[in-house]
Amino acid sequence: MSGTTPVPVLPAAAALLLAVCGTAQAQEQTSFFVTSTGSGNGADLGGLEGADAHCQKLAEAAGAGGRTWRAYLGTQAADGEPAVNARERIGQGPWRNARGTVIAESVEDLHGRNEIAKETALDEQGRPVNGRGDQPNMHDILTGSQPDGTAFPPGEDRTCGNWTMSGPQGAAMVGHHDRMGLRDDEPSRSWNSSHVTRGGCSQQALQSTGGAGLFYCFAAN
Repeated sequence: MSGTTPVPVLPAAAALLLAVCGTAQAQEQTSFFVTSTGSGNGADLGGLEGADAHCQKLAEAAGAGGRTWRAYLGTQAADGEPAVNARERIGQGPWRNARGTVIAESVEDLHGRNEIAKETALDEQGRPVNGRGDQPNMHDILTGSQPDGTAFPPGEDRTCGNWTMSGPQGAAMVGHHDRMGLRDDEPSRSWNSSHVTRGGCSQQALQSTGGAGLFYCFAAN
């Protein structure tokens, strides 16, 4: 017989190929992540528009840009503009992290018993995000949201001027991505409404309470 004899694929090479394909598929299906970086300018994210653009940019770099991404952030009524509820910005679910783990099946599940914890609240590349016990601790996730995903009433700032402030004034509500267990019975365990920042909205102020200006991103479609 003539012709080229097929070269068998080595088991190791086949395993590597499957791993690469599996990673690519998981990235395409990703619909939830914690940003690996913030704006670098404290809680000034450029408003909701800037925050959404940051989510989209990170998702595209990770191979998950074929979706419309939205930041899980609320705003307060101000200057004649109505409040925006974080829960109404992110689609209907279900949402999966970069490893394919289902975080929540629906908006109701997300604000009920979801699966957000340090092991599952991964960044866009599928990497864990620093939490309690890590250096530096970055478990404060910007949300500006009440536990049910609705906005705070106007008045006392809970959104760093609707995500436009990076100075010594203002404050923002944060959640903890590394909550201990999956119940929000105690505020410190809440994924979206644990405590307000202190000392203003600068990068240094966010770091002082255990944050880095990170936030949650969800695929809205």
